[in-house]
Amino acid sequence: MRTRWLTLAALTAALATVGLTAGAASAADPLTLDAGYVTDDAGVLSAEERDAVESRLQELTENSDADLFVVIVDEFTSPSDRVAWADAVADSNNLGPEQYLLAVAVEQRSYYISAAAGGPLSDGELDDVEEKIQPLLAEDDWDGAIILAADEIQGDGGAGALRVVLIVAGIAAVALLIWLVVRLIARARRNAAMRARGAMPAEPDPNDPFSTLTDDQVETQAGSALVRADDAITSSREELGFAVAQFGEGATAEFGKAIETAKAKMSEAFDLRQKLDDEVEDSVHDRRAWHIRIIQICDEIDEALEANAEAFDQLRQLEQNAPEALERVRSARADLQPVVAGAAPALEALAATYDASALATVTDNPAQAQERAALADRSIALAGEAITAGRTGEAAFAIRTAEQSIAQATQLVQAITTLGSELGDIETRARALLVELQSDVAAAQQLPDAGGAVSTAVASTSELLQQAQASLNSTPRSPHRTLEALTAADMQIDAAIAQGRESVERARRVQQLLGQTLAQANSEIRAARQYIETRRGTVGSTARTRLSQAEAGLTQALQLQTANPEAALTQAGHALELARQAVSSAQADVASYNPMRYEDDGWGGGLFGGSSSRSGSSGLGGDILGGIIGGLLSGGGSGGGGSSRRSSWRSSGGGGFRSSGFGGGGRSGGGRSGRSGGGRF
Repeated sequence: MRTRWLTLAALTAALATVGLTAGAASAADPLTLDAGYVTDDAGVLSAEERDAVESRLQELTENSDADLFVVIVDEFTSPSDRVAWADAVADSNNLGPEQYLLAVAVEQRSYYISAAAGGPLSDGELDDVEEKIQPLLAEDDWDGAIILAADEIQGDGGAGALRVVLIVAGIAAVALLIWLVVRLIARARRNAAMRARGAMPAEPDPNDPFSTLTDDQVETQAGSALVRADDAITSSREELGFAVAQFGEGATAEFGKAIETAKAKMSEAFDLRQKLDDEVEDSVHDRRAWHIRIIQICDEIDEALEANAEAFDQLRQLEQNAPEALERVRSARADLQPVVAGAAPALEALAATYDASALATVTDNPAQAQERAALADRSIALAGEAITAGRTGEAAFAIRTAEQSIAQATQLVQAITTLGSELGDIETRARALLVELQSDVAAAQQLPDAGGAVSTAVASTSELLQQAQASLNSTPRSPHRTLEALTAADMQIDAAIAQGRESVERARRVQQLLGQTLAQANSEIRAARQYIETRRGTVGSTARTRLSQAEAGLTQALQLQTANPEAALTQAGHALELARQAVSSAQADVASYNPMRYEDDGWGGGLFGGSSSRSGSSGLGGDILGGIIGGLLSGGGSGGGGSSRRSSWRSSGGGGFRSSGFGGGGRSGGGRSGRSGGGRF
């Protein structure tokens, strides 16, 4: 019986050996790559095809940042999945991120390109390569598929990038050329515009009427103005001759002076014109400035001569109605008499109330008014004589002189009464300001005054108020000086009040912040105390020290809150920060005490050898045992088993090879990508 069983076992072993041998001929486990780039375990490449493929793959290595290795087998086994099989071969042969593996199963009709993360080709680009070589693989064109894959991975060998660079450089050069041409054209136009504009300002000046004119336009206007002004002087000289004959020397004296002044100005304008026309080269700025000055001189001449011409026109109109005008001016002179007579008493009344400085502008007004009245009397008499003698021109000038004298005398007297009214108004404003300042002083005295600025302002203002009160009640007085002093005092006390109110507002804000900070500090200190006391077996000295300092700071803040709120606020803020530091330190102590000691769910496996799944939580064991019997366990127990870490089948090894042989190029593979590419063909 035993012999029968032995025979059966031997037969079974023989059959198994035969089966395994037969399976090895049609299947392949992950294998070690041959030297070079191609491993043809399926024997589908001829010697010539293999040499051509090796040469092309060597060229790929030399002309790009990628390597392509090829493995051809009958079938993928252990594992049978094309992705897992190709990645396993790549990892076992230490291929790096720049090294790709094309795996082809001839009989299984399956293929895949294995790639590590961080390689030069994206997943999309690898998918394109696989899609393009699939038809060749389907036709059993193995070497063609490999060469096409190398071509696609290499691309154009950098020629495309070079073309892009050249195209970009060409576009940049053309753009630069266009920019230079545009700049040159713009500069030429700008220079032409500058030459045309000359010294004309680039931007118009609303205060300069010539800023919108070119140099040529200014020169044209200067020439026209010279001609116009010279003609005006000539006409005025002729007019002066007629006026002297009509109105006499006295009436035309001022007009004669105006013509002489105009002739002097005209001489200045002609001198400037001569400088512009001489052989000396002048700058564009000088020429523009001289032309503008010529225009201005001519305008001044026109204005002066025009004013005198208008005066003569009025005299001629007055001449036509000289008798009626004389009666009118005699009536005005009669009305002036009581006005002039009341000037001196009005000034004396003001002088009894106000000092000389307040009346300085009208002190001689009564005398000046009398002189104007006397001149009016003489002019009226001359006008009457001239009318009787038939000299209507002289009569008109005398009547005009009388009219002006009466008008000026009236203004001199009115100035006295106007000043008296203004001084009364100033006194009224001063008294109102005095009352206002007294109220401000009372308000300022109620404000806090830590630095003494308010009390200083109050004392100074009070002194000024006393002086102003005395000045307003004395005679003679100067309301102007009193109002100026009160205005200065008002500014001073207003500044002090603003500073005091700012201090009040600041104190209010400090009190508000102090109450909030004290409440927050008290709350967080209480929370910190509860946290530490319930975990006292795990909390160290740092947290306890910070808590003690926080409590001391809070006590000091409470003691200072009435006497020195700002200092109390500082202490309360410091106590709040210390409380937070205490909590942070205590939490760190608890977190460092609990890992590898107790399970989060309390009395489970951690206490008796289990591992902790969350190291950041204290757990029932950490809190209760740490707080109650932490002293007994603080140094004992191994904390159970260590945590486990799932390892990956992917290699993080370095390198592979570039041109030939194994041993690594120093590059980290970082794991294969595990794309869902490839497929059947």
